[in-house]
Order: sequence, then structure tokens, then C-alpha cells
Amino acid sequence: MNRYEELKSILDSGRYFKVVCGAGNEDPVEVYKLCIIYTLAGAHGIDLSANEEVVRAGMRGIDRAFELAPELGIELTVRPFINVSVGLKGDPHVRKALIRADDCIACGNCLPVCDQLAIQEGEPYSVITARCIGCGNCADVCPNEAIEFFTRKVDFNDIIPRCLAAGAENVELHAIIPDDEAVMRDWKTIAALVPDQFISMCIDRSELSNKHFTNRMRQAKEVAGDRLMIQADGAPMSGGPDTFRTTLQAVACAELTEKTGIPCKILLSGGTNSKTGELSAMCGLTVHGVSIGTFARNLVREELALDDFDTNLDAIRSSVAKGVKLVQDNLKYIAR
Repeated sequence: MNRYEELKSILDSGRYFKVVCGAGNEDPVEVYKLCIIYTLAGAHGIDLSANEEVVRAGMRGIDRAFELAPELGIELTVRPFINVSVGLKGDPHVRKALIRADDCIACGNCLPVCDQLAIQEGEPYSVITARCIGCGNCADVCPNEAIEFFTRKVDFNDIIPRCLAAGAENVELHAIIPDDEAVMRDWKTIAALVPDQFISMCIDRSELSNKHFTNRMRQAKEVAGDRLMIQADGAPMSGGPDTFRTTLQAVACAELTEKTGIPCKILLSGGTNSKTGELSAMCGLTVHGVSIGTFARNLVREELALDDFDTNLDAIRSSVAKGVKLVQDNLKYIAR
């Protein structure tokens, strides 16, 4: 069985759990630790920023997890598939925050709402760009509108082959913009660069009507064929309380994706948490996996902060136990 067939088998069984380190998260140290934790926890997919250094950090984290597994009494049967995320200008997943120094009044409101710990105190405050994922929580609470966003244009023909050479196997296009022509131009580029594996399109309903959403999927299917994966994004990068309400939009978007009748692999995403799989099952959906980002990262934030994490077996056991519970809480409802 080759790697495409292996991933297809996992998706067909509804056993695909993908941890999202963050499309904009370019902190290789955090990525390394997350890959250790969620590889040992049973994730089959790891979503990373399209950055060569970050992919190499992810590969090292997976390797370290396989080294640790026997000592921890964990049997690993599948090496996780690394997916790299790219996006179009205007998509929130690939933007970065910038605090305008002249407008910052150093009130500190942005500090506690940044789950990525990407804000630095000072006069003015500033953003650690490598850690920022563009969620926008900081801008929402800024009383002086001192925060703006920018997107760095990347050349897909340059960065994707380099990420694939470093160990990535799948690519996801974040396409939460209304411009079909721009989306399909980049989608065709990705399909050509990754000819033998699943490719994923991440879309939500913030900019698309139901009819537009369906047409976008139909165009994506014509290009990708059986390799099409749709990441149905409910409320991107929203995190929040571990409740059914938080994850409601993720399930609703997956329901719309399923209702189109267009054959593809469907991933629940955007506001996902430990309740996502259960709510999906309550609604009678057939999905192929779940992607969890903010909630999964925050769950192990205490352990991620430790400098000696990769040799601290107590911290590794503690974080992996949390990860295993999150994976199982979802897959027990999704798996077939």
C-alpha cells in the first residue's frame, strides 16, 4: 500500500485526526513539541505553515515521538501525514497582525486574548510575527484601532516543492475569498505540484452563498478528481469554550458540504473541540475526519512552555494523555 492508498484507507474509515499547528505559526520550537505530543496521541495528520524550516521541525518532532513510543508503552502504526497550508490574499489564515506604534496606547487589552502568546508588552506593544496566526482576537479588543493585517505573497511554485522535499505530503489551499478565478488559478497550480496525493481546499460560508459554495466545490472537484478533500471551516481560528455551541458552525459547514452530493473527503474544522465528533454524529453526518487547531494547542499550553519538554517524560506523558482523550473523544463518534 503506497502513502496515497494508506491515507485514503484512513479517511474512508473516518479515523483521520489532524492537529493544526497553525497556517501562520512559524515557530519551529512549538511545532516540534506539538508534533511529538500529537503523533504519540494518535493523530494521522499534522497541519503546518508552508515554511521549509517549520516542516523540518515537524519531521524531527515525529521522529522523536517514534523514539519515545516504546518507552511510553505506545504502539505507533502510522506515520502522520504532514500537510502544509497556503492561502490567497484576503484569507485570514495567512495574514499577520501588525501594531501601529503611533496608534498603540499600551492599554494591554490585546495581551490576554492572544492564544498564541504572540504579543509583547511595551510602549508600544508589538507582535512576534513568527507566532502570529492572524486570528484577529487582538484587533477585536483594541480600543484605538491600532492593529492592521498584512499578507506575505509566496510563490507556490517555489515554496511547495521545497516543503515536499523537506517531508510534507499534502497541501491545503485556504480559499475564503469570493474571487473564483484567483482561487482556481492557485488550485490548479497545487494540483500539478502534488499529482499523487490528496489536496485540500479550506472554505467556509463567510464570503460564499450556499450556491457559490457548491459551485466552488464543483470546480475544485473537476481539477482534483478523487484526490479532493474539503476542509469545511465553521468559524476559523475561533477556539473558545469546549461546548456544542462553539463547534456548531463547523458541523453546519460540513453538513452543507455533504448536502452538495459532490464526492470528496470531508474534514470538520473551525471552532472544533472535544464535542465536534459527537455533534456531527447527533446530526447524522458522514465525515472522514476532524481538524483541530486552537483548542488542541491550548490544551497542552502548559507543557509547551517547558524548555526541557522533549526530555521531560512526566510532561510528555501528561500532554499526550490530554491529546489521546481529545483524539478519542472525536473519533469514537466519527469512525466507521
